[in-house]
Amino acid sequence: MLRLSTKGQYGVRAMFELAKNFEKGPLSIKEISERQDVSISYLEQLLNKLRRSKLIKSRKGPGGGYVISSRPDEISIGMILNALEGPVTITQCLGPKAKGCNRVEGCVARLLWKSLGEKIENFLDTISLNDLLKEETRLKR
Repeated sequence: MLRLSTKGQYGVRAMFELAKNFEKGPLSIKEISERQDVSISYLEQLLNKLRRSKLIKSRKGPGGGYVISSRPDEISIGMILNALEGPVTITQCLGPKAKGCNRVEGCVARLLWKSLGEKIENFLDTISLNDLLKEETRLKR
């Protein structure tokens, strides 16, 4: 079973909160933590990675916090997950350290897993934070 780690899950949720607050100003880490029920210490790690990937900006001082660096329709879920988790690698043989398999060069199954990973990445790149905002609006009706 393929599973997304908590880094990806919580990172998308944090970015969703920042997208909801787009053009309203920064959100503090405490506000994000409370709204999404994620510990502040874990959130700090995720937000630092997102900041280093230039998906968010931090503002210091009173009234400071975090903001997304682009409009919600310009940030895809794929961008967020790639920043937090790296590229999709369905199996170890697709990772940067393809060790443990001496069949990498001519393996048909490897080609299947590579293709699946590319399809997943392409799909995630088609969904933006704006799409999540629209979905939330639809669900609240």
